[in-house]
Amino acid sequence: MRSKRYRALKEKVDSAKTYTLEEAVAILSSGDNTKLGSGVELHVKCGIDVKQSDQTVRGTIVLPHGSGKQQRIAVLTANPASAKEAGAALAGGEEIINEIRTTGKINFDVLVAEPAFMPKLAPVAKILGPRGLMPSPKDGMVTPDAVKAVKDLVHGKVTFKNDDTGNLHLLVGRVAFGPDKLKENIQAAYDAVKASRPIASKGTFIQATTLCATMGPGIKVGL
Repeated sequence: MRSKRYRALKEKVDSAKTYTLEEAVAILSSGDNTKLGSGVELHVKCGIDVKQSDQTVRGTIVLPHGSGKQQRIAVLTANPASAKEAGAALAGGEEIINEIRTTGKINFDVLVAEPAFMPKLAPVAKILGPRGLMPSPKDGMVTPDAVKAVKDLVHGKVTFKNDDTGNLHLLVGRVAFGPDKLKENIQAAYDAVKASRPIASKGTFIQATTLCATMGPGIKVGL
């Protein structure tokens, strides 16, 4: 059974209507959402063939006002002190890799690595990979400037990649941010997705966009 909050918000949404960004944010900002600190998610349906590797949609965006999500950042670096000063919760070298290998435990949400450490990650690739934690140059998580990568993450960097159905799901803030900050974050995320269109994609690239509060009903929006 749906929650009282879900049902109350659902009553305000016409599922057949496509709302403006201003209208959608106004609906999200009403009711109990602000009290509960709800996250705001942007879902984008992309016109791609997911079976074709050259049509993968992926990219990064540093949201103007951050995502509101606190991430525990780990860094493989030759300069752990600088990484920690930038905001990393865990920084070091082979000792971090060895701990992952011997315990199989993960105590971070994202892993940044300097290029020299990538070959050393091979023994733990089967642990990191299934959790989506293997660093990739395409996401900016493999970089000689680990400090900048950490600062970007702290300031709201969001990574996106289409799922098996060709959809993207991005956390773009929290209802408590207020309408103005939410609109700026959402527009920035949409623009980043639009700019990530694969060259091989044919036809209409962005086929639908939907906003929702965490665990709330979807609101179709035109951007």
